[in-house]
Amino acid sequence: MNPLQVAVGVIKNPSGQVLISLRDANLNQGGLWEFPGGKIGASETIEQALMRELKEELDITIQAATPLITINHHYPDLAVQLLVFTVEQYDGEVKSCEGQPFLWVNPDDLVNYAFPAANRSIIAAARLPYYYAILDDADPALLLINVMKMLDKGIKLIQARLKTLLLEEVSAFLEQAYPLCKAHKTWLLLNSSVKNAEDFEVDGLHLTSADLLACEQRPENKRWVAASCHNFDELSHAQKIGVDFVVLAPVLPTPTHPDAEVLGWDQFAELVANSNLPVYALGGLAGSDLLIAQRAGAQGIAGIRAFLE
Repeated sequence: MNPLQVAVGVIKNPSGQVLISLRDANLNQGGLWEFPGGKIGASETIEQALMRELKEELDITIQAATPLITINHHYPDLAVQLLVFTVEQYDGEVKSCEGQPFLWVNPDDLVNYAFPAANRSIIAAARLPYYYAILDDADPALLLINVMKMLDKGIKLIQARLKTLLLEEVSAFLEQAYPLCKAHKTWLLLNSSVKNAEDFEVDGLHLTSADLLACEQRPENKRWVAASCHNFDELSHAQKIGVDFVVLAPVLPTPTHPDAEVLGWDQFAELVANSNLPVYALGGLAGSDLLIAQRAGAQGIAGIRAFLE
């Protein structure tokens, strides 16, 4: 059965709030909140359908839309494919042309509203930033300096990959780094290579690919759970246990691993298209590669050197 294709807009106002609307109680999934959009006509492109739907529903004209995520979901009575775009540039004042109630909501408050099941990863994608900085401990003396460099660049999501530090060194570092991150409204995740990483006070856990495959269920009591993936099996397992987002690597050759087998953008895009999770591209990339990554279906760019140079 071919899925019902739906163009969806995550519309953001200049304050960064996201628009949600309430589905009519008489419709499938009625009474739940949703992101605006609608069915793609037989002769329409995705962008044309999104533009038409948002004009009909909200009386706004899209000036630019960026691919965010594609969701393939099977309800008991319906298969849907949601092709989701971020819309930050539009003309007109939003109004309800079809009588649907709507709200402007801060992204982190989206989790407090009841959405159809297919929207779970859209909510995560709407909350996540475009850049995911990885803090490596190759030179422990630079850890705090590098955290400050990332924060000064406006990075809002950091993974502390502390594979060589002793546990007391990890504790001492996080006691300094985590308050800094909170002061900058930046989420800090700890890589699971640290012994008992789940016990440290941070915003989440980033699973290595080995730890991911060893998990039968999502680690509990974490705001964010992420994972490192390199292939379809790892992506599938990440989705199965319910992680929030993943990093997929390596996309391109890197100076530290010039001979490693890489995915390339075509294979990256194919893997992302078969995953319902936000995916960051990692490996040989700079922050300026964001648009290329988004066109391949990525949430954004992850990197180490990219956010220190």
